Amino acid sequence: MSILAKIAEIENEMARTQKNKATAHHLGLLKARLAKLRRELITPKGGSGGATGEGFDVAKTGDARVGFVGFPSVGKSTLLSNLAGVYSEVAAYEFTTLTTVPGVIRYKGAKIQLLDLPGIIEGAKDGKGRGRQVIAVARTCNLILIVLDVLKPLVHKKLIEHELEGFGIRLNKQPPNIGFKKKDKGGINFTATCAQSELDSETVKTILAEYKIHNADITLRSDVTADDLIDVVEGNRVYIPCIYVLNKIDQISIEELDIIYKVPHCVPISAHHRWNFDDLLERMWDYLKLVRIYTKPKGQLPDYTSPVVLPDGRTSVEDFCLKIHKNLIKEFKYALVWGSSVKHNPQKVGKDHVMEDEDVIQLVKK
Repeated sequence: MSILAKIAEIENEMARTQKNKATAHHLGLLKARLAKLRRELITPKGGSGGATGEGFDVAKTGDARVGFVGFPSVGKSTLLSNLAGVYSEVAAYEFTTLTTVPGVIRYKGAKIQLLDLPGIIEGAKDGKGRGRQVIAVARTCNLILIVLDVLKPLVHKKLIEHELEGFGIRLNKQPPNIGFKKKDKGGINFTATCAQSELDSETVKTILAEYKIHNADITLRSDVTADDLIDVVEGNRVYIPCIYVLNKIDQISIEELDIIYKVPHCVPISAHHRWNFDDLLERMWDYLKLVRIYTKPKGQLPDYTSPVVLPDGRTSVEDFCLKIHKNLIKEFKYALVWGSSVKHNPQKVGKDHVMEDEDVIQLVKK
């Protein structure tokens, strides 16, 4: 029996099973089995895995990477060529783009790499079309733009989300607050710090037994689902922010546009007429959460033209030094920082000081 057939069988059984307290245990087991089979699909066992798609993996350049995901012919290539001035082949038939086309834009001093990925079709996560390679590239992005056609129904949004979820990409979510630690002996130690609506110790043990884990400490710090627990045990999930770009708004009425604006994480644009690009870029900047640090040589004015751009969460002085050169940290004595992250301007700080957007820094070496 092929993996796909097994997956279909489990999905059918899950659809047949009623959801209540008595069956929660059984559903948890099925979900864990499903997740294991999905993982096998993504990473085939043994062998060299055959040839990978030609021209897929693109070298990472710039400070952040944004991928355009969508069905064929929704205007991804038009959007890329109008944003970045890169020519990605555009035609009126489906599947024009066959490999990844990279482009780079400069925005607020940061270099952002844009990737136009080929159109994915339903069943991409099961290896149909070029789907597997497309989604593998999407996993490496800092932000995903799901490009949708306004005129097509919202089913497309659901389908693409489903394909990405099947590949272990979680959109606009935070990692679940679960402590999970394997150990050598002592059985499963289960603690929940708040009331659980779905999981109990039996269900947790069943899910872990499916992964052949019989000794572990599990701490649930919020009300989580069986899927969240499986995500933590699998450990290969990526949490990526996502913006839904609704293209072709030149073909709808103003009243419809007002409704669209109320949808969360959505930006309506027209790639062909270049409408609302500034709003899209601003929203991309908000979601990427990049931090710009300006450098100041001793006795000179700060250089405001080319900031050093750091990703959110890694903005200490040490990270700044490593971004420039790894030998800098060895010679580092202290730094002077001007900006919103310090109480006095300038303030003398050590390497653990966390900087904020648009701070100015001057390094002092030993």
